[in-house]
Amino acid sequence: NRPSGRNGFDIVIGNPPYIQLQNNGGELAKIYQGYGFKGFARTGDIYCLFYERGYQLLREGGHLCYITSNKWMRAGYGEKIRGFLAHNTNPILLVDFAGIKVFEGATVDTNILLFSKEKNEGKTLSVSLTKDVQLGRGELCQYVQQHATPSAFTSSESWVILSPMEQSIKRKIEAVGKPLKDWDIQIYRGVLTGCNEAFIIDEAKRAEILSNCQSDDERERTEAIIRPILRGRDIRRYGYVDSGKYLINTHNGVKEKGIPPIDITDYPAIKEHLDSFGDTVMLRSDQGDTPYNLRNCAYLEEFEKPKIVWKRIGSILRFCYNENGALGLDSTCFIAGVGTEFLCCLLNSPMGHFLLKDSPKTGTGDLLISIQAVEPIRVPPITEALRLRFERLLTDTIGTKEETFINNEIFSLYRLSREEQEYIKDNFSD
Repeated sequence: NRPSGRNGFDIVIGNPPYIQLQNNGGELAKIYQGYGFKGFARTGDIYCLFYERGYQLLREGGHLCYITSNKWMRAGYGEKIRGFLAHNTNPILLVDFAGIKVFEGATVDTNILLFSKEKNEGKTLSVSLTKDVQLGRGELCQYVQQHATPSAFTSSESWVILSPMEQSIKRKIEAVGKPLKDWDIQIYRGVLTGCNEAFIIDEAKRAEILSNCQSDDERERTEAIIRPILRGRDIRRYGYVDSGKYLINTHNGVKEKGIPPIDITDYPAIKEHLDSFGDTVMLRSDQGDTPYNLRNCAYLEEFEKPKIVWKRIGSILRFCYNENGALGLDSTCFIAGVGTEFLCCLLNSPMGHFLLKDSPKTGTGDLLISIQAVEPIRVPPITEALRLRFERLLTDTIGTKEETFINNEIFSLYRLSREEQEYIKDNFSD
């Protein structure tokens, strides 16, 4: 309750609960979506709403201080609450405990945000603690005083705490780079089957299915829709491991392009194989017009193009270049379009790792390199001659000499100083 006879509290302090709004079929999302919270996102967490409710309880000039999960700083669902805080409050202090566990037994990374209910001055003192920082009781205040630097959190873009060196690099990136989402490329997620054990087969099962075809025509049709696949575990830097796995691509067609869905009656040998899995296939949730069809995928043709494929979730960044039309599973994402050869080299380089360093993380600390994480990174334009040079590099085995050229060329595109280059190589190389 508000204090009687006053317009709000002077101070609101708390540790709000962390509960995803989409849990339990989205029960909490359904409850709160009609309450007018500007920071509401169906995929978000209830602590974001606590920030806004705490703001409502403050008097003008009052202060709020919460310790919460730090996911809102970078995650897609945090965009709305970042925008609300940037446009309605004056963030005074932001402490990110990125590498330090504050609560025993909790896997979540936390932060402390202190703001006042005033106009944003764009002068937030911010500091990020790494796992190497050792703080005893009562030493946090002293550490913040010694290491915090000013940051301007004035928009809904990711709130990233940077050192003076990183701030200098960031300014150069913004000066020459264009967001990847504005390039002439397409970024997609891989295929979801709903029943991998039925739709993903090995070389022996492929041979068996083809041998069961009753005619040359059936065999030709069947062979055409059994496609090689790339799983997250197959990805290496620049290349990939041929796992000998295939996807039975009984796709659901692309209606807007006039591509009809696969009619299983034209593929008796595949139907026999899928029928052997019974209800596992028939009753799965992810399916197309019939249980034999995969769910809708409007970008099937994009898999045919030269592309960059990477594992969506993992502890190590790896991007491979693929030209054989392999389908990526839903454990992967891929980029197709103009300049993919250069982009593959960039993303595998220390500079690429720096650009992706603030991607969201899972509760276990793995990087989440989703489409939303890749789209904002800024990439400088390149000449056609340089694009062809990167294309030639990718047709050969890339060794130390070639990687040195790649790294130096990319650093020069961003116009980084020698000191800035060394900083990135020291901190973001494999």
